[in-house]
Amino acid sequence: MIELRPLQQFLAVAELLHFGRAAERLHMSQPPLTQAVRKLEVQLGVQLFERSSRSVRLTPAGAALQASAQKLLAEAAALPSEVRAVADGLAGRLRLAFVSTVGFGGLPQWLRSFREACPQVALSLREATLDVQLREFEAGSIDAGFVIHTPGAAPAGFQRLSIGIEPLVLALPSSDETPSDAQCLTAPLVIFPREVAPSLYDAILAHHGSAGVAQEAIQMQTIINLVSAAIGVAWVPASLQGLQRAGVSYRDMPGAPQVETSLIWRADAPPVVARFVEHVRTHA
Repeated sequence: MIELRPLQQFLAVAELLHFGRAAERLHMSQPPLTQAVRKLEVQLGVQLFERSSRSVRLTPAGAALQASAQKLLAEAAALPSEVRAVADGLAGRLRLAFVSTVGFGGLPQWLRSFREACPQVALSLREATLDVQLREFEAGSIDAGFVIHTPGAAPAGFQRLSIGIEPLVLALPSSDETPSDAQCLTAPLVIFPREVAPSLYDAILAHHGSAGVAQEAIQMQTIINLVSAAIGVAWVPASLQGLQRAGVSYRDMPGAPQVETSLIWRADAPPVVARFVEHVRTHA
């Protein structure tokens, strides 16, 4: 192993090409500096300088070591601030999962502003439903995730930041006739599988009635497309009304279930998660 101090001493001589002036810069006498350089040459098995009574010149091996040593010492000098940045959540990697509905809310702006505030954080994004996120938390492959659930029914065992609560609206196929609210509640459902968001699935079925499930689909965009094909109606977060699709209209319904969006993470998450949580809390 080569220690940093002999490299610092070598660089002083390499830059000044004079052992006496290099010793003065290093605040040491010349003989110990000469000995240190010779010891480094022995350790590396190469000659670093060509010496004469009038001059000192770098050998090709010395020139190669100079470039590498400069880079190594610069990295070593930056190491304390880099480590502090990771400890403060200002650097590192954030592996973030999210359900598709968050993409129609504040997620794009939060990601944009967070990247601007913390450019040293590498973001790894994954679209995933609640059931997939729980498995990935268990496997240690994500650090935080945006999920949806009925108000107050967030997954147990996690730290949580509530992003907001909104009503569900009914997406229904456009038609020349306007069905009544009662007729809408008897139309067959297009809905996500229960494991995707169990509390929300149960709330929707309890509210909608006994018309039955016509089709299941995981992604909200797919659900809306199936509604446009007149497969059935679907309950979606109100913020999803920004997803316009020909053949689909949205209706506010009295007594509609509500949906809560939360950011969840483990108590032992890396510091960058706390930094991201605070950023979302501030900008939500």
